Amino acid sequence: MRRLNRADVGFDAELEKLLAWEGVSNDQVNQTVREILDKIRSHGDAALVEYTNRFDRLDASSMEELELPLERLQQALDNLPTDQRKALELSAERVRLYHQHQKTESWSYTEADGTLLGQQVTPLDRVGLYVPGGKAAYPSSVLMNAVPAKVAGVKELIMVVPTPDGVVNELVLAAAAISDVDKVFLVGGAQAVAALAYGTEAVPQVDKIVGPGNIYVATAKGMVFGSVGIDMIAGPSEILVVCDGETNPDWIAMDLFSQAEHDEDAQSILISPDAAFLDAVEQSINKLLDGMERANIIRTALKDRGALIQVETMEQALEVTNYIAPEHLELSVEDPQALLPSIKHAGAIFMGRYTAEALGDYCAGPNHVLPTSRTARFSSPLGVYDFQKRSSLIMCSAEGASELGKTASVMARGEGLTAHAQSAEFRIKD
Repeated sequence: MRRLNRADVGFDAELEKLLAWEGVSNDQVNQTVREILDKIRSHGDAALVEYTNRFDRLDASSMEELELPLERLQQALDNLPTDQRKALELSAERVRLYHQHQKTESWSYTEADGTLLGQQVTPLDRVGLYVPGGKAAYPSSVLMNAVPAKVAGVKELIMVVPTPDGVVNELVLAAAAISDVDKVFLVGGAQAVAALAYGTEAVPQVDKIVGPGNIYVATAKGMVFGSVGIDMIAGPSEILVVCDGETNPDWIAMDLFSQAEHDEDAQSILISPDAAFLDAVEQSINKLLDGMERANIIRTALKDRGALIQVETMEQALEVTNYIAPEHLELSVEDPQALLPSIKHAGAIFMGRYTAEALGDYCAGPNHVLPTSRTARFSSPLGVYDFQKRSSLIMCSAEGASELGKTASVMARGEGLTAHAQSAEFRIKD
């Protein structure tokens, strides 16, 4: 795991190089996805069945075979071991309670002349939820995407999940049951994104697509944006730990592992002003790594994209943190709340020595769908607000229309838009 020091010449260039992630689609991926989108758009269900059979190694003859009855979701939930069911239900309830605080209501106010101004908030009608399938399945992602949509009031939630070689993940289906998903189709990849974006005979067209996927799914989401909304184009998972040197180094090593185990492109970074503590964490990494089930993935991620960064002060640590704008930020210090005013850019902030990032992934309550690749500088976690729209309300009284019309007329004529001006002038009182 590389070591960087803020005091070294060339630190900024090294940090920028460390953070760079070339995850963009290449020309071949772009071409393949474009062809899939075009074929789904023109051939609907027939193309969707064809691609599903080819890529997931299935033998379906129609979309009827690829739509899962809702009873099957309930069956998966009912058959879960008791501990798994309780964990799912508790996580779902905590996510629901947290996101209920995010719900925005309509509002308006009336001016002295009787003009009403305001905002009407309405939920999206229909949302598509993409869920990775097979062995790489994440029931927690079902909860994090579906529950806020339902809290927002989305009427219909369509889930697509691939089942390579017919492998169905029971936890994913159970999570869908708990989250009140309305329809489930056993399709995935760019073809599923296309079906959601454009609609087919079986798959309803949605207003927005959310949920993680591979490079083909991410590329497809980018290409259909505009026809539908999307949540984000997510990069590899990231964790940045800022520590004062007083936390158990084994804890910090495992926190770094928790993101590195996602895949080889994941990023784990530790910042501390205590050089001896960085040494101790490195020793913990070497001690604990071989015992991890995904040791090879963790080792590659730490070697290629991980770092232990020494700074002179905690203030300097926070400066580096704001530049990195991490997806997950752990403030493993004695008084994390004192540092909050200095944090400008982070997807989620985990405060204190006992708050492992993994708690946020599953059951703390806040959403685990977070901005990656420095996009926390301008974007936020997925939330209820992503499933609501806002419409401006304007209702002028006769007096208000007359007074505003005078201003609008001047502005419009200044722009050379005389029809605009006259439309306003017609309502000006003599």
